[in-house]
Parts: sequence; C-alpha cells; structure tokens
Amino acid sequence: MIPPPRGAVLAIDHGERRTGLAIVDPLRIAARALEVVELPEQGLLARIAELCEERVVATFLVGLPLDAQGKDGGRAASVRAFATRLSTRFPGVEVVFHDERLTSKEADLRLVEAGHAGRARKERRDAWAALVLLQDWLESGEPR
Repeated sequence: MIPPPRGAVLAIDHGERRTGLAIVDPLRIAARALEVVELPEQGLLARIAELCEERVVATFLVGLPLDAQGKDGGRAASVRAFATRLSTRFPGVEVVFHDERLTSKEADLRLVEAGHAGRARKERRDAWAALVLLQDWLESGEPR
C-alpha cells in the first residue's frame, strides 16, 4: 500500500450555490469545518488558493454525489468537471473522490446536537457536510 502524502487534506462539498470546506492537519489529528463559500467558481478557486498558501495541502477530497445504487448521481458530472478544473489549477495536489451520500443529513444532526438552530444551522451545514465527508474518508482508511 502506498503511504498517503503528508500534508493537510482539504475536503470540498461542492454545491451549485454553496461549497463547504473542511480540513485536517497532516497528522490526521484535528479535523474541523472551515467555512461555506458562496462565490462563483473563480472566487471559490481563489479562496482555495488562499487556503493552500496558508498551509501545505497535499490532497483535495471532493464529495461525489452518488445515487442509492452507488452510481453517479445527477450532479456527479458537474462535480467531476469541477475536480478537473481544480487539478488543472493545482497540479501538485492530489484530487480524491469520496461518496458524499447522506453527509448533509448527518451534518444537520450534528449541528442540532451542537445546539445550532434555524439560520445558524443552515449557514454552517455545507462546511459541516464537508467535515462529515472528511471524517468518513479518514475512518475508512483514506481510500484512494
């Protein structure tokens, strides 16, 4: 088995209007939700570039929307196209896909448990969905 690259992992829950971001440090100890970006793609890529300047990012973990049978869902082609543009813009960073099914639902449950309600929960949901995606990927052994 090839050891994972030693750098931070930036999880991206790419949406049509909002994109959630979460990160884990190179040692895979402290995963946390970062932010929700509500910018057109060029602005999103610029924000990701800023995050890459602040830390060494080795991997972009992109949530892939699959259907109940595990096949590409309706938005999968759009997400794959975004990932292609991401890898073109950041050629030194590995891009990995991971199943994002039910991450938003799990994020909502966690936000409720943490005491967030209404607008506060909605504003954080996508970043927490990216965090759920990241934690699931880490717990499954960082499959590539």
